Amino acid sequence: MITISPFKALRPQAEHAKQVASRPYDVLNSREAKIEAQGNPFSFLHITKSEIDLPDDTDSHSQQVYDKAKSNLDAFISRSILFRESKPCYYIYQLVMGGRSQTGLVCGSSVDDYENDLIKKHEFTRPEKEQDRINHIKTTGAQTGNVFLAYKNVAEVDAIISDWKATKNPVYDLIADDQIQHTIWIINDNDTIHKIGDTFKTQVACTYIADGHHRAASAAKVRIALGKEAPVGAGIFLTTLFPASELLIMDYNRVVKDLNGLSAEELLEKAAEKFTIEKAGKAFSPAALHQFGLYVGNQWYCLTAKENTYTSDPIGILDVTILQDNFLDPVLNIKDQRTDVRIDFVGGIRGLGELEKRVDSGEMALAISLHPVTIQQLFDIADSGNVMPPKSTWFEPKLRDGLLTNLIYDIA
Repeated sequence: MITISPFKALRPQAEHAKQVASRPYDVLNSREAKIEAQGNPFSFLHITKSEIDLPDDTDSHSQQVYDKAKSNLDAFISRSILFRESKPCYYIYQLVMGGRSQTGLVCGSSVDDYENDLIKKHEFTRPEKEQDRINHIKTTGAQTGNVFLAYKNVAEVDAIISDWKATKNPVYDLIADDQIQHTIWIINDNDTIHKIGDTFKTQVACTYIADGHHRAASAAKVRIALGKEAPVGAGIFLTTLFPASELLIMDYNRVVKDLNGLSAEELLEKAAEKFTIEKAGKAFSPAALHQFGLYVGNQWYCLTAKENTYTSDPIGILDVTILQDNFLDPVLNIKDQRTDVRIDFVGGIRGLGELEKRVDSGEMALAISLHPVTIQQLFDIADSGNVMPPKSTWFEPKLRDGLLTNLIYDIA
């Protein structure tokens, strides 16, 4: 069963919360982060993307960048922009996007559970991305990136969170520039804290990484790297646990630079061997699994996979697998989506207009829209010990960095 822990969050003074809260470090490049933080000395990007405070030609993975993150974090603490909670607590984090609400529990998840596969994975990680966060955590002593976990609903936990939200005042309630509302409550009552921990330990068999595989892997490897000197705080990592019913997985779409030497007509002729094809009168968003939208030659098409194109196993039934095995590989000669430079990926939050824009500009030759993976598919794959093909899931809305941080060392 799952072990979770309350923790003493490092968090902003209420009057600074909106300025501190920043988009996750891994959804911005250095240039975008510098623009976003411009004129805002309180932005947490000064800690998570500290190269923005160094010369433009600075290697973003150099020790100089991690040292700058540490000095910026120390300055935020010394200037009381950030302070540390006086006792270990749980936190409730609610996000509202487009009128839809989703609420999770912010806590420390156990590195032991991660290493023992009670926290289940569905993606491979890349060593260079892991090393970046390992260096950041070791130098700053802070887990600044929140790992987004899912679990199967537990009525008792649902009730505790619902009741707390209904009867307590939040410590933060802000609307970010992208119009997503972020609201946080502190659970600081000892009885409630014990009840939550006990309920997870007795009723939640496992949790699933939805977003943040690299952050989770890095936190675990920091403890290994520190060895006997590892502080107690390195035995947990910063997570927000969302019950399955709260989650929204969006489509994760594809754009391809060329047609592999084919004309649009030849492309469609080859695709018709594995898909039924119909013209669509407008930008096509698949309404069901095994449907795809194809935009080529200023025309949208609906492609429906024929029954002989997929299997019933957890990986074989995924639309990203069907697309790879029956279109990207045999028609476009894209063998590995992780490494082929001819393909790029567009999160569903950007809309189908972004797909049209990238094709119409001439940057790309075609675009493909997919139906979102379901949370049950994610659970099935993780339970089977498999991993999803690359770029299978896009979760929205995303948690903001800086509102809740876990320090692995004690501070005065």
